[in-house]
Amino acid sequence: MSDRRRTHHAVNTRHGENDATRRQALSDRSTSPSSSFVSTDGLPDGGVTSSHEASGSTAKVAASTRANQAPSRRSRRLSRLMTWRLGIDALAVVAGTLFAFLLRLERLPEAQPFLIALGVSLALKAVAYFSFDLHRRSWSNVSFRDLGALALVGGFVGVVGSALLFIGGPAAGIPRSIAALDGTVTFLLMAGVRAAARYRHEQHQATVVGPDFRKRVLVVGAGEAGALVARELLRHPETGMKPVAFLDDDPSKVGHRVASVPVLGRVADAARVIREQEVDEVLIAIPSHGGNEVRNVIEQVRKARPNLTYKIVPGMYEVLSGKVDLRRIREVDIEDLLGRAPVRLDVDSILGYLRGKRVMITGAGGSIGSELVRQICRFEPAELILFGHGENSIYTLERELDRDWPEIRYHGVIGAIQNGARLDYVFNRYRPEVVFHAAAHKHVPLMEENPEEAIFNNVIGSRNLVQMALKYGVSHFVNISTDKAVNPTSVMGATKRLVEYLVQDAARRAGPNQKFVSVRFGNVLGSRGSVIPIFKAQIAAGGPVTVTHPDMVRYFMTIPEAAQLVLQASGHGQNGEIYILDMGEPVKIVDLARDLIRLSGLRPDVDIPIRFTGMRPGERLVEELMTEKEEGSRTRHEKIFVARAEPMEPPTLYAAVDALQDAAQRGDHQRIRALLEAYLEGCSFRSTQEQQAQGAGLASAAAG
Repeated sequence: MSDRRRTHHAVNTRHGENDATRRQALSDRSTSPSSSFVSTDGLPDGGVTSSHEASGSTAKVAASTRANQAPSRRSRRLSRLMTWRLGIDALAVVAGTLFAFLLRLERLPEAQPFLIALGVSLALKAVAYFSFDLHRRSWSNVSFRDLGALALVGGFVGVVGSALLFIGGPAAGIPRSIAALDGTVTFLLMAGVRAAARYRHEQHQATVVGPDFRKRVLVVGAGEAGALVARELLRHPETGMKPVAFLDDDPSKVGHRVASVPVLGRVADAARVIREQEVDEVLIAIPSHGGNEVRNVIEQVRKARPNLTYKIVPGMYEVLSGKVDLRRIREVDIEDLLGRAPVRLDVDSILGYLRGKRVMITGAGGSIGSELVRQICRFEPAELILFGHGENSIYTLERELDRDWPEIRYHGVIGAIQNGARLDYVFNRYRPEVVFHAAAHKHVPLMEENPEEAIFNNVIGSRNLVQMALKYGVSHFVNISTDKAVNPTSVMGATKRLVEYLVQDAARRAGPNQKFVSVRFGNVLGSRGSVIPIFKAQIAAGGPVTVTHPDMVRYFMTIPEAAQLVLQASGHGQNGEIYILDMGEPVKIVDLARDLIRLSGLRPDVDIPIRFTGMRPGERLVEELMTEKEEGSRTRHEKIFVARAEPMEPPTLYAAVDALQDAAQRGDHQRIRALLEAYLEGCSFRSTQEQQAQGAGLASAAAG
């Protein structure tokens, strides 16, 4: 497979209007003769129109002629526009020198010194002007980057001109301060002209969609994200949205203007501002805040007007890059209510073990595996080995990489980790240097019904993978574990705990340049088998939404956050350690269900009933992140802990795996559970049955 290079490009976004009235208004304005205009940057195609009365052949000839003339007509207009710009800049350049003398002498200069200074100044300005490509930069979309280029031109004139005047200025009768004044005044004049062009362009664009046809938008958050959103909406009135006010809890911003839009109060003032400004829609632009802040904003909006539409600007990366893609503004989702502040990555530590390396991801087609692939692509791996059992998911991931990361080399490999011979072939052929092990059976109730498959896949498959990693000298091996491995009450959790012991044993046998670690975390939102898609489907069907127990709580984290912290923990990793991700506060499942119902515009227990069904096999009310004997301590990263877990003695571990493999091959479910309880401290399946009985009793009482 040949290397591919990724090209970055800017995407100009245009949005359709929200209803037929806006579309008709836009169409009427854009097609009427009075609304046609020539932008300072975007020139029309030549205004080709067809005549319905002409004969067919005549019309075709005329249309062909006009089509051929359109490029030359556009070229002439562009040429005229370029000439006008160069002429205006030339006037600014000359005026800068003249005004510099007027400011310094407070009178008109003598001809000879002025002409000498002007000649030198013109030469310096011409060199700087074309060196920074100022003649090719847009005026109507001038940015701070463009103003920075203008400042460099002025600085170049000031510094180099001052040096020349220091040598020969007094002899020519030119004050030494003229060069600095000249550079400053020239910068101000050229920047002013461009600012005026941008203002004219934006004001002209605003006439495309009149204010009466645009939604009045309240932006929550007057920080970087909010300011960028407001500017983009003001510059693109064709979106049909007009920012009329900000809300922000920072007292220093209240009463001021951000991006020419007033900050009219705090979030608690939402009801008053929405009423006074006749707001049609609310945009939440606080990507650096957590889910609690988003939830608070939504509650305030609902109190003000229950049916008011609210949307969110989700991505912090857009703010950091200095732009906001208006297409990414979307409806608020449950992830926004449970999300937390963005993860701050130590990029250098991750680059250190991923850049230029061959990286293998097992379970690459799954929720966590595929997100690991996306995140790893950011750190310039040499190539990826996408190992998975499901051909469709691997194929879909390959198409995504072709689209989004065309420069990344990859190999899609179909196989099962239970097949030791297949793994040996894959490792021998592709020689991975880093392995992320995300392949596992994770569905708790299904593994209770099929415990032998949990043994074959989770335990035996992981043992095969660890052995290959040791054999072929993998430098980093990262096992994805789960909070269900702590004091397990399910077969799935018990097998994942056993895998943690296998990874610790591999760390004991590893070479000096090898690291074997496990990363343990709770549920991820939106993953396969997650409650979120189940709840959404139940709400769409009209209910009821089924919850196993009113007191059931779980730790949640978004898939991207989990993948990022896995990469970070692996970068910090010491051989043999078990890392635990900070999952935040646990969330009650019933509260999650109610939030989803409200986000769907419905009322919990009124429009959509909630029914308690009783706990399923292997479930427990509360998950834990570490045992009482594991000593947890923080790492260098604020969201990553390390558990000082004691490894299992090698003879005991090997005996347990062999016995479990034998029981699984015979399909002896009872023997499998007995062995897991015997070998794993804290493992108990009896408590599961007790909790099931308790949950069933509660469900019966609720039904009665």
